[in-house]
Amino acid sequence: MAELLLELLSEEIPARMQTRAAGDLKRLIVDGLKDAGLSYGSLNAFAGPRRLTIVIDDLPTAQPDVTDERKGPGVGAPEKAIEGFLKANGLSSVDEAEVRDLPKGQFYFAVVERKGRPTAEVLKDLIEAALATLPWPKSMRWASGDTRWVRPLHGILCLFDGAVVSVSFAGVSAGAETVGHRFQSSGAITVANSADYLKKLEAAKVVIDQDRRRDMIADGIASLAKSEGLTLPEDSGLLDEVTGLVEWPIPLLGTIDDDFMDVPSEVLTSAMRKHQKYFALETSAGAFSNRYALVANIETPDAGKAIIVGNERVLRARLSDAKFFWDQDRQQKLESRVDKLSERVFQADLGTVREKVTRLEVLSASLAKQLGNVDVADAKRAAELCKADLSTGMVAEFPDLQGLMGRYYAEQDREAEGICNAIAEHYSPLGPSDSCPSAPASVCVALADKVDTLVGFFGIDQKPTGSKDPYALRRAALGVIRLILENDLRLTLRDVFASAYEAYGKVLKVEQETLIQELLTFFADRLKVYLKDRGARHDLIAAVFAVGGEDDLVRLMARVEALAKFLESDDGSNLLTAYKRAANIVRIEEKKDKATFAGEFDVAVFEQQEAQGLAATLSGIEADVSAALSKEDFAVAMSSLAALRQPLDVFFENVTVNADDAAVRIANLNLLARIGQSMDQVAVFSNVEG
Repeated sequence: MAELLLELLSEEIPARMQTRAAGDLKRLIVDGLKDAGLSYGSLNAFAGPRRLTIVIDDLPTAQPDVTDERKGPGVGAPEKAIEGFLKANGLSSVDEAEVRDLPKGQFYFAVVERKGRPTAEVLKDLIEAALATLPWPKSMRWASGDTRWVRPLHGILCLFDGAVVSVSFAGVSAGAETVGHRFQSSGAITVANSADYLKKLEAAKVVIDQDRRRDMIADGIASLAKSEGLTLPEDSGLLDEVTGLVEWPIPLLGTIDDDFMDVPSEVLTSAMRKHQKYFALETSAGAFSNRYALVANIETPDAGKAIIVGNERVLRARLSDAKFFWDQDRQQKLESRVDKLSERVFQADLGTVREKVTRLEVLSASLAKQLGNVDVADAKRAAELCKADLSTGMVAEFPDLQGLMGRYYAEQDREAEGICNAIAEHYSPLGPSDSCPSAPASVCVALADKVDTLVGFFGIDQKPTGSKDPYALRRAALGVIRLILENDLRLTLRDVFASAYEAYGKVLKVEQETLIQELLTFFADRLKVYLKDRGARHDLIAAVFAVGGEDDLVRLMARVEALAKFLESDDGSNLLTAYKRAANIVRIEEKKDKATFAGEFDVAVFEQQEAQGLAATLSGIEADVSAALSKEDFAVAMSSLAALRQPLDVFFENVTVNADDAAVRIANLNLLARIGQSMDQVAVFSNVEG
């Protein structure tokens, strides 16, 4: 058994592409090994700024020999059939074929033994194929070659069992050499195996393992912060990015000038994080501090002092811009910037952002009246100001601070606290992990913003298709679902969509009723995804949706939860079995008769007491089920249905559904159909599995 070591050395690979590229390379090589019939032990993939590395242990030195047996025509078959069989299998005469006795007579067999190729030859082909098909989000050509790759490739190190595999790609041939750190190492490094490779690169100031680099950065910053009485807030995204930027991480601490500390902490954090890749540090009480962490990629004799000074100088210039915008923006009231939104296009067919704001005022007021716990004037005011910060210099420079800066400027203008919070929170939730607003005005404006977007784009027939969703409408729908469910809002989506449609006037191309139906279907699909992600059974969701006409998400969720609890009980599971038996009988007989059993019957027709008892029980519970449904007490409705279990079991034990008397048969089938109709008012049980 032998080891494969593969390293691809290139110019700097963007940090966001490294992990995926290592995973794709690993997948392509594994697929190639499986196709070649080569087993292996462990496989490790490493990614860094300048190299992708694969290490595979316990590979055989050659493919296994394969014996291929192929059955041919029978002995005595026509000559042409035999000749075709011999030619197809590389045999010159029937003497080279085996004759075997089978139950149907004697048949020719071709037994071809194929010698396994040396693994080194196989690896050359599959690695070259993997490199040629490795997907990159963006790629480039360089020099005079036609090969496309993420960045210019400088070297390939490829060793199998200590010997070079003659891989060639993009004009680069493999060898046994690599290089160390760009600035802290010089000259080629010759390696013999993976252990030698890791040891020599470590000595050359390169840490190959991305997980180890990540830990070095996190632990190093945490240690430095602790020494200053500070803490490092969790920021896995920035940590992953910085891990992909350095080969030899050296954490250092810098200081923010006091002149900038009156600028909102979110602005300082955004400037440091987005542009400089610095980590903001907090005090033990969770307050923003004037210290930050940076990660150098080189050791210096002065322990990084010059690096810190240089970074502080760069940051000072960056924060000077932020402070300028902060000071300038506050010279105008936020309200004065609303009309300037007419210079910003929301969408070519849907008008400007100013026009959107006008619609949001109307829709927010409508929602406030429906919800009942929101001051209508506050909702309208928050909607009026929610997009105004888009016209500020700060948001132009730091787009990720939209909404948040609006709150700061609104607070300076002494707007009510609820209005200020609504301005900051109306974009939320931005995704499944984002916090969901709960303050009444915030919820109202956030709903209005998302619903307006959904109605607008559906109204100009710009719906998501397949995997494409350029306007993030799926995310907007998920946001609406979370806002409603997490705040237990009793809203009818149909009415909300109608209000948003009317606010657009004559802009939309799709008819109102068509648009509402499309949106309800879209929301049904999004809600199924939302509930599945939270462990809800897909069949129960389908059973409740199949009832139809439901656009109150809170009520719909209550129905799903009640159904789940009901089916967990013995009565529920047994009734489901009986229901399916009844539904199957009705379906089969309807197909046979080419008729539909509508559930209408005369009790006097029934010949047997069991059928009469079941009909009486059904008649008694129908009123109870309807009353419970009207009160939205789904648990009681299902509990009432449970009364059908025992008489339905007795019915099946003692009654022949397809009675000889045609009138009795039809009455029996209508009784079973009626039971299905009654149960399907709560949920369409035919969609429930089991």
